[in-house]
Amino acid sequence: MDVTICDVGPRDGLQNEPETLAPAVRAELVSRLAAARVPRIEAVSFVRDDRVPQMAGAEEVVAAAQRGDAELSGLVLNERGHERFVETPLDRLNCTLAATETFNRRNGNASLDEAVERVRVILAAARVPATVTVSCAWGCPFEGEVDPAVVADLCERLAGADELVLADTIGVATPRRVRRLVERVSILGKPVGAHLHNTRNTGYASAWGALEGGASVLDASVGGLGGCPFSPNATGNVATEDLVWQLERDGVRTGVDVAALVETSRWLEGLLGRRLEGALYRAASWPA
Repeated sequence: MDVTICDVGPRDGLQNEPETLAPAVRAELVSRLAAARVPRIEAVSFVRDDRVPQMAGAEEVVAAAQRGDAELSGLVLNERGHERFVETPLDRLNCTLAATETFNRRNGNASLDEAVERVRVILAAARVPATVTVSCAWGCPFEGEVDPAVVADLCERLAGADELVLADTIGVATPRRVRRLVERVSILGKPVGAHLHNTRNTGYASAWGALEGGASVLDASVGGLGGCPFSPNATGNVATEDLVWQLERDGVRTGVDVAALVETSRWLEGLLGRRLEGALYRAASWPA
């Protein structure tokens, strides 16, 4: 069994951190992840600097990063963001929208239908492979439980996507629910991935549920960086090194250098001045 690991730390991880790191430092993070043989890295998002200062200077990050063999992606939220994206050499486009009306309005100032149309316009103009991430796929901080049928129907409306990623934005997914929804969306015939948060300590088990359901991509964030600003007390994404260690130990091939990821998390800990959410970088090396 093989799976593509996508490290979202440089974008989804750092975007939710209180610190604002310079573009050169974020480029170094991308370079470190590429050197660790992470096959896909979400490097930047094309948003307004005054709205999200943590993501300022996206073009500088892309220009300075040493990508190696990694596929680099960028998040685009609107047509202006896509205009900036096409001026870079990024390999993959990522769009996102939520599965619920309220989250779309609170996070993107648009109705669900407007969000769908916005994504469709971007997909129609895309000239590189495009992923659409559906957030709140298992639960919404405003509307509670999310009906799997609603998520499946929404994914069906996103016919222009090359890949669909289901996101557990607030960390309420469980393995069986993840497996069932991935199976249901896989019927559409597109590659399906999962983006999991470990807020309630179910993220790593849910990753197995995703693989059992047929997921070919798993998002994770080095050191467990990130979280959802709308979810009280939310911790970050599943940590890339923790997830890769677990997968490789049970025979799932990722091609990622775990030791290099551990060193990157230690570097980040020193940079941010606090302990990160990941566990592996603090554990003794084993086998020695």
